Amino acid sequence: MKKVFVMLSGGVDSSVTVALLKKQGFNVTGVFMKNWSKGSFCTVKEDQKHARIVAAKLKIPFYTFNFEQEYKSKVFKPFISGIKKGITPNPDVLCNEYIKFGVFLKKSLKLGADFVATGHYAQIRREIIKHKLQISNKFKIKNPKLKTKKSKIGISIYHLMKGIDETKDQSYFLYRLNQFQLSKTFFPLGNYKKIKVREMAKKLELITAYKPDSQGICFVGEEPFEKFLSHYIKENPGNIIDKKGKIIGKHKGARFYTIGQRKGLGISSVKPFFVIKKDIKKNEIIVGYEDDKKLFKKSLTIKDLREVFPNSLNILKKDIKNITVRIRYRQEDQKIKNIKLLKTGKLKIIFQEFQRAITKGQSAVIYKRDEVLGGGIIC
Repeated sequence: MKKVFVMLSGGVDSSVTVALLKKQGFNVTGVFMKNWSKGSFCTVKEDQKHARIVAAKLKIPFYTFNFEQEYKSKVFKPFISGIKKGITPNPDVLCNEYIKFGVFLKKSLKLGADFVATGHYAQIRREIIKHKLQISNKFKIKNPKLKTKKSKIGISIYHLMKGIDETKDQSYFLYRLNQFQLSKTFFPLGNYKKIKVREMAKKLELITAYKPDSQGICFVGEEPFEKFLSHYIKENPGNIIDKKGKIIGKHKGARFYTIGQRKGLGISSVKPFFVIKKDIKKNEIIVGYEDDKKLFKKSLTIKDLREVFPNSLNILKKDIKNITVRIRYRQEDQKIKNIKLLKTGKLKIIFQEFQRAITKGQSAVIYKRDEVLGGGIIC
């Protein structure tokens, strides 16, 4: 019987993940990851308690892995460092790459697990390649680890697909996973809609059945984002100016704001203002109205490229009509007009339509219909 370690977060999704895997005949162990425990808004104790109760209800072993040091160095510090530089990193993307499918996967396998599983709404599909796989260095990518086992029938390639629930699909956050990570992972909820998951949890009488979904960044909790940042970044008051260069307000520090932001500007106006540009050196933020042209762009450039499987990005030019890109979570797929590999190794993406509030530090994820091909960091 294959052993699966499930990341049991104390929420409804991971709880039902355990139930589904048990039903399929796997030997399941629940593991709560303690990544963050600071702050009055942190819910780690409550979440851990709920995870333990679910494990007892479903009659599986339960452990807690403490990854606070790893999380601090690989996720939190890069996040704060990025904010100080004036960009907006995505901690969920970093957490998936380095923590959930990094140290958690490594430790689970070391303890005897054959696979790990999470409550992500995404799918993994396996394909057998019979011919010899040619690896291209065209994109100069830290390529996916192809540690799949060769067999008489060929080489296994793992494809990352969207979850069927469009409102919950989380494939956007998973584009940096490599072949080895995908080959050792299950996403049982990828074939389910959230409403069905809730129904299953209720039938199983799980304590998490009615628990609301977690919102925002785990280490921020319910604390206002600007207040949270003030614990780590000193306030540096500066001017808020309009497009004509007129000072119309004061801010607490340009680093605290992001492109497209409306709330928290403290400016009274008939029409709401939005951040359309930041100047970190001058410590200024420039604001305009929602329809301001400067808030919209038709192209972006990404760095630190990843492709899900070897050569997955090579099909971009060949099948561009079926290629789409997302620049934020839950955004509708955006059609592209062209894509160019620059001499610097970066990738320039040109959209068919103007994109609102393209934000440096966020991820641009490339899809072919329902499949994730790869992506990179907007720069």
